Amino acid sequence: MNDSIIKSTFLNQKDNFLSDLIRSDLDNNLKKESLKFRFPPEPNGFLHIGHAKSISINFGLGIKFGASVNLRFDDTNPQKEDIEFIESIKQDIKWLGFNYTSECYASDYFNQLYEWAIVLIKNNDAYVDDQSQEKISLQRGSPTSSGKESPFRNRSVDENLSLFEKMKRGDFKSGDCVLRAKINMSSHNMHMRDPVMYRIINASHHRTGNKWKIYPTYDWAHGQSDFIESISHSFCTLEFEVHRELYDWFLNKIPNDDNSIIPKQREFARLNLSYTVMSKRKLAELVELNLVSGWDDPRMPTISGLRRRGIPPISIINFCDKIGVAKRENIIDYALLDYCARETLNKISKRVMVVLDPVELIIDNYPDGNEEILEAENNPEDDSYGFRNVPFSKYLYIERDDFKEEENRKYFRLSIGKEVRLKNAYIIKANSVEKDSFGQIKRIYCTYDPLSRSGSGSPESKRKIKGTIHWVSKSKAVNINVRVYDRLFKKESPDGDQSVDFKSHINPQSLLILDNVYAEPSIKKASNDDYFQFQRKGYFKLDNCDNNNMVFNRTTTLRDTSKNNN
Repeated sequence: MNDSIIKSTFLNQKDNFLSDLIRSDLDNNLKKESLKFRFPPEPNGFLHIGHAKSISINFGLGIKFGASVNLRFDDTNPQKEDIEFIESIKQDIKWLGFNYTSECYASDYFNQLYEWAIVLIKNNDAYVDDQSQEKISLQRGSPTSSGKESPFRNRSVDENLSLFEKMKRGDFKSGDCVLRAKINMSSHNMHMRDPVMYRIINASHHRTGNKWKIYPTYDWAHGQSDFIESISHSFCTLEFEVHRELYDWFLNKIPNDDNSIIPKQREFARLNLSYTVMSKRKLAELVELNLVSGWDDPRMPTISGLRRRGIPPISIINFCDKIGVAKRENIIDYALLDYCARETLNKISKRVMVVLDPVELIIDNYPDGNEEILEAENNPEDDSYGFRNVPFSKYLYIERDDFKEEENRKYFRLSIGKEVRLKNAYIIKANSVEKDSFGQIKRIYCTYDPLSRSGSGSPESKRKIKGTIHWVSKSKAVNINVRVYDRLFKKESPDGDQSVDFKSHINPQSLLILDNVYAEPSIKKASNDDYFQFQRKGYFKLDNCDNNNMVFNRTTTLRDTSKNNN
């Protein structure tokens, strides 16, 4: 994507409460050169459009204020993380058009985090607890009742240091003990009730191998990683608002000096999109149960799925811009994403005629063996796309639903005794049909007006005909495969009712495969960088081309049909 488009989008973006916060901090002696943001995904799955919003916010603010933005992988759980996810995340960010200043990992700071944990133990702010996770959870109490202190809470500093060293050395099994912060078991905030800082995980890490037997929790690693990288503002989604008090508590407990940048966490509403799920756990379940073809299935809300579906990156950025940055969560209609896609695709898509459900049409009075080469615009929105040659002959394919033997007054396409214009070609009139043994129309016979060719300048070419249909010359038609995608779920909020399995709402008609599809020959030049409008049918993207078998995915229809589908 053009960097200037990205830059212009965010430089002209309206201010929101996050940019207002930054401006306020700049007015209160924070130096502009100290501004620094980050995007910190956990590499345990593919990014989805909710992450695209976070990416857009953090990188967008970086562009708006001329600040650097780090990509930091929160790789603190080796049991769930994978190199495949790391590579996909980097690819997604690059595809969206953003550049990060540094590629960082929480694992880069494991040594420092361990040393700081020692500091907390020595200051009597952390202790080793031998209880099971179940007991610890029970002792935390509830939002309306105080928790109960661990029987190991008052161990001596020396004992805690010895036990923590043994944890690090691998003397204990997973679940035997944890390191907890010593805060307040009566706090109104459940996250402040002696949270776990380290747990034992006997698994190989993708970067550190088997060096570590203990791994920091998110709350212990996150704020300190921000501090190490001199992040000025840590923006995250609303579910982390209750973590902010703990974020600040930890930062106050680690050594720093007067020149240190103390990160400031603030939260915004996450993106909830209709007719899909945004939980990585639930998306992983769809993949693992083969309910979709993979993380990049075009029905998935993942960035890789949206890319395969054919939604341009700038459309995703514009979508995130339109929904804005808010403090209250709501469900955004998928139709808005489709609208943003159409807005872009109409400008950049190459036009091509493709017949999805073909029926043969024969022009009786067209000369046998004759073929004309007609000229058609590649994109009427942009002259720089130029023109293409389209072959025309006696034998054509048209859409089956573009013909009815008996018309009604609202039907303006082809029917017996009625005229329509073939796009970029001639006016034809249907005369008769041939049917198969099942009564299905096999061929349509018609005649054409040889003086009515589009653009010829003759009076006949200027005749006003209400209906125009697309077509493909049979002899030069290219057989392609098309996948027509719909919403993955039938219900607007498939995981809204926790008493019902979200998978029960899957839409069985979310994928329609068409293999008897014919396109004009210019389609052979299609590349993965191209976007197409199949005229009168929608926007499509080439998915793959193996052994001359071209597969196109439908991105969206030409206009919003969602109201008709409810």
